[in-house]
Amino acid sequence: MKLRTLWLVVAMLFGLTTSFALDPNFDKKVKHDYADSNGVKIHFAALGKSSAPLIVMIHGFPDFWYSWRDQMDALSKDYYTVALDQRGYNLSDKPKGVEQYDMTLLVGDVAAVIKHLKRDKAIIVGHDWGGAVAWSFAMLKPEMTEKLVILNLPHPKGLQRELANNPAQQKNSQYARNFQQEGFHKNLKAEGLAGWVKDPEAKKKYIEAFNKSDFEAMLNYYKRNYPREPYTQPSPFPDMKVKASVLMIHGLGDTALLPGALNNTWEWLEKDLTLVTIPGASHFVQQDASDLVTRSIKMWLGR
Repeated sequence: MKLRTLWLVVAMLFGLTTSFALDPNFDKKVKHDYADSNGVKIHFAALGKSSAPLIVMIHGFPDFWYSWRDQMDALSKDYYTVALDQRGYNLSDKPKGVEQYDMTLLVGDVAAVIKHLKRDKAIIVGHDWGGAVAWSFAMLKPEMTEKLVILNLPHPKGLQRELANNPAQQKNSQYARNFQQEGFHKNLKAEGLAGWVKDPEAKKKYIEAFNKSDFEAMLNYYKRNYPREPYTQPSPFPDMKVKASVLMIHGLGDTALLPGALNNTWEWLEKDLTLVTIPGASHFVQQDASDLVTRSIKMWLGR
């Protein structure tokens, strides 16, 4: 097992400190399509040459495909970048029932997008719940996982360990216990869910997307898949080692997912791990530290 730690100085040495400004024509360049996942329509946005290596990006809560706009734009020069709306969000279908948000079905949605694009495998990138899906995808479908990039979602075993033993993580996960309560979705509003978005123009798009989303479906991810107290029960996630190389990027300002859960991640991997921690960046690291996240992914993929 090799543990690789990626330092910013390395990026500087390789001349990768150039800022990636979003193309003002980004929205016009992106193409939209749908994949069928056993009768559930999964919307995705795509940018780049369809013949290039495929990257599939999976958002978390509360978010939608547009979260990846900066990374899509910068990486599309060398990759076919595809960002999906998870079921329950924006333009994807919103099936009713907690059981419709089981992790195996969420993994199946990602596989459906890859198969729709007539590919056998992809580089999988996930953030938050998208990170949970990405971890699970790599475990359940190793043959379809070329490489794995995880943003602000510790390995499920690391998170469960912290929930069982770390009072600070238990306290900071109160929101997840609230989300598991029946009827809590009635407290949610599109404007409130978009409160974390800093860019005014992007926030408008988020509010529009959340008004098209199903708030109960959003919380079904927690009801079906989030570990429950006393956190010592078997994990709802697959129990097998990840076979792909892994890049983890973690904003240390994340108050929901504390960095202690990152410890010993290598125990659950078969190949190398690269860990990038970013002081000052919040949970939504792909937007808080967009340039550094993009540079790190670009350099790691091209190593």
